[in-house]
Amino acid sequence: MDQEGPSPMSLPEGAIVLPPSGGRRYEMGALWAVFKADKAETKERYSLSEWWLKPYTEGPGAHSHESNDESFYVIKGRPEILVGEAWVPLQKGAFVRIPAGVMHDFRNTTDRDAGLLNMFIPGGFERKMPAIVKWFAENR
Repeated sequence: MDQEGPSPMSLPEGAIVLPPSGGRRYEMGALWAVFKADKAETKERYSLSEWWLKPYTEGPGAHSHESNDESFYVIKGRPEILVGEAWVPLQKGAFVRIPAGVMHDFRNTTDRDAGLLNMFIPGGFERKMPAIVKWFAENR
């Protein structure tokens, strides 16, 4: 009999296996995030998440992180990423690294969904997600 993967009982301690939609989901209207690995799972060394945008959706707004680097990998669509003062159009498979202290944002200006894989180094960003979700609910 074929199995989709190893049973959780046979995984080494600390290993994570999730189905495609697995993870902790944070809804922000036409924008949502799914955190795949963070917190104690990574000993806060990094946070790995997917960010999804419906068509014509703005991201979280221009911001920077004082002591955290971020990387984005486009998994679907044609989003744009703000890097410093420049909006950069991307396509599936594109990669962007944002050093600590650099202003950035992302958005989807197309008529199709867009998705970004995000790595936040070091971790800990997930602690901010409840406040971010609340802000979106109150302001957008």
